[in-house]
Parts: sequence; C-alpha cells; structure tokens
Amino acid sequence: MTAPTTVAYLGPAGTFTEAALIRFQDQGAFGDGEVEQLPVNSPREALDAVRGGRAQFACVAIENSVDGAVTSTFDALVEAGGVQIYHELEIEIAFSIMLRPGTELSDVRTFTTHPVAHQQVRQWLAQHLPDAQFVPASSNAAAAQAVAEGRADAAAAPDRAAVLFGLDVVAKEVADMAGARTRFVVVGPRGVPTPRTGTDQTTVVFTLPNEPGTLVAALTEFSLRGVDMSRIESRPTRKVFGTYHFYVDLVGHIDDIPLAEALRALWLRAEDITYLGSWPTPGRDGREDALEADQARLQRATDWVRAARDGKDLP
Repeated sequence: MTAPTTVAYLGPAGTFTEAALIRFQDQGAFGDGEVEQLPVNSPREALDAVRGGRAQFACVAIENSVDGAVTSTFDALVEAGGVQIYHELEIEIAFSIMLRPGTELSDVRTFTTHPVAHQQVRQWLAQHLPDAQFVPASSNAAAAQAVAEGRADAAAAPDRAAVLFGLDVVAKEVADMAGARTRFVVVGPRGVPTPRTGTDQTTVVFTLPNEPGTLVAALTEFSLRGVDMSRIESRPTRKVFGTYHFYVDLVGHIDDIPLAEALRALWLRAEDITYLGSWPTPGRDGREDALEADQARLQRATDWVRAARDGKDLP
C-alpha cells in the first residue's frame, strides 16, 4: 500500500488553512493518494516539518487582501531555504462569533482570535463587545478551542470550528471589509516547478549591495524585458541594520524566456537570491498571447545569433 501524503498546516482542525488544505486536496495538488493532515502551531512549524521530512507538503497563508503579505510566512520561507511553492488558491474570509452554550454576549469579558483576524472584526467588536479584552491566539481554531475549554469567553473563527468544539454561533459572516480574501500556497521541498500554464506567477527574494541606484538597476532588468511585477516588498534581513530582503512577485513562469533572462541578469546584480517557485495563478488575467509572441521573437533572435556564430545564412 502507498503511504499517505502528509501535509502540515496551521491547526487545530477548523482553521481557514485547513479549509484551504481540503480544497487543494480536492484539486489534486497533493497527488491522487490519501492525505494525512499534520496540524502545527505556526506557518514556520509547517515549513520546518517539510524541511525535516515529517511532511511532504505544507499549506500556509501567504497574503491577505486587508493586511497584505503574511510576513511570518515569507520570513520562514527564506530564512532556512530548501522549500518551494507549487500551487495557490484564494479563500474568501468571513468569521463567525462563537460562545460556550449558555453564554450571552453580555457575559463576555475576554475575546480571542488570531491577530490577523482581530484586524478584520474590529468594527463588529466596537459595536457589540467594546469592553472585551483581546487575547491573541495562535490560530482561529485555537481561539475556538480556548473558548470551549473556558480560557476565553468568545472567539472569531470559521463556522466549522464551532461545530468541532461544540460552541454556539451568535453572529455569522462578520468581516469589516466585505469580500476580504486570503491567498494560500502549497509548499514542498525544492524541485522542478509546476508546469507553465500561461497564467503563472514567479516569486524571488534577493538582497543587493548597499549602494546608490542598485534597486533601480535591478528592477530595470524586468522592465527592459517587459516582465510585469505584481508586488514588491522589503523586509529587514535581521543580520545588519539597514539591509533588506526584497520580495518580488513576477507575472510569468521561469520557462518564459524574458523572465528567465531577467532572473539571470538579477543574479549577476544581487548579493543573494532565492527562487521561491513558479506556479499557476487561477482566476487572474494572464498575458499568454503576449508571452507567446515575445518567446517566438526571442527564439528568432537566438536563431539569428546561432547562425552568425556558425557562419550560416542569417535568417
């Protein structure tokens, strides 16, 4: 019998990350066999489980439409290396407010949820629980568990958490920003990227010499080749004050000639560069036709150089 594929995720059961994991499983991101869930306490622990061989994959949140990048995930991806992103999906985020059976909102003195979730339910709290003390939790489901165990009075978590922990839901679809979404990714050991689809994303992280103009020069390598950046963000390296990692999301796949050439040029400029993968970005507008035209033109240019080098008639 084939051993199940172990996937680490931010637990316990009932988190949005678990919901993303289940959806990835339905899409076949982990293969066709059985999947065994490994709940852990943080995205870093999930990635370390992959690095240490306790899991074949990790499912982690990487960006939220309200708060932006999940910096703890990005830091963990880079600091120890050895892993790569293979798939992504987005989930719409809205919360249920849950209490222990027999408890009323007027009884609530402490409120718990993940700090990112707390940012997304502030307006509801200001209206309904203005005096409740916030107690941060490692995950939304852990918050529900804390309420069930009497360590907090109320929690914001997915509906499924209320079912799992036997709590009463007093409000549903709570979200200060309607339509808020979170991106989740599948991370595995370093390997061959997910095949090109034409609507792909590539992410790299790099550091540059601390000299005037180095960032402009590095980014020019993308613009000169018509490679779009969908996001750029800096994070401290935590090594030398004033030095930064630059996180860049690029539209395209490493198999796209313009993007590959831009990364080659970036490697020559960077002090350090980490490739985090190329993977499909479903639901986003792609540039497939334009990329195909670019690649065909670049191939003709390559053929011209080869013919000149070989002393043949120039095409």
